[in-house]
Amino acid sequence: MNTLIFATGNKNKITEINEIFIRTYPDMEIVIKGLDVLNFKEEIPETTDTISGNAIQKATYIHERFKVNCFAEDTGLEIAFLEGKPGVHSARYAGEQRSDDDNIDMVLDQMSGTEDRTARFKTVIALIYSGETYLFEGICNGTISRERRGKGGFGYDPIFIPDGYKLSFGQMPTIEKNKISHRNKALQKMLSFFKDKILVR
Repeated sequence: MNTLIFATGNKNKITEINEIFIRTYPDMEIVIKGLDVLNFKEEIPETTDTISGNAIQKATYIHERFKVNCFAEDTGLEIAFLEGKPGVHSARYAGEQRSDDDNIDMVLDQMSGTEDRTARFKTVIALIYSGETYLFEGICNGTISRERRGKGGFGYDPIFIPDGYKLSFGQMPTIEKNKISHRNKALQKMLSFFKDKILVR
């Protein structure tokens, strides 16, 4: 069994990605572990100005420190009316110490009155495997609701409605959301990479 370290301390993301792994390839000879197995509790730097740059920075930081196969992801909500914001700053849009609710409040306030609700979630996964770096991107197009819908998910999920659906990510069952999410799309590309390397029985 191959161990792959997910360079995050976010348990929601670890749970989501493991669910996608198991559903897609139940016989995948790889297990995803978080940073806790490395006893790593520091804050990983995220100082670049792009989503892909942050993903690469985080994966490189863990790989250089522990010499393990690992991957990191960075996700941003890009809103047309806000010229692509919050984008790379999505997690801290309302300030360094702000919560998900604070970030949502700021977005809804800035979009008050506008009819253009077009948005997209973008995830970039940076994988460092056998010393080589690979990038996988996933995009989910949708719109921003005018108020919170549902209490599920995390981040901006309660205000993001994916195209073709009436429910927000915050209202969807986790399994349904994971089938169409930006993170799933990026992860599926990484899974195909591993399948090509014959890590599936």
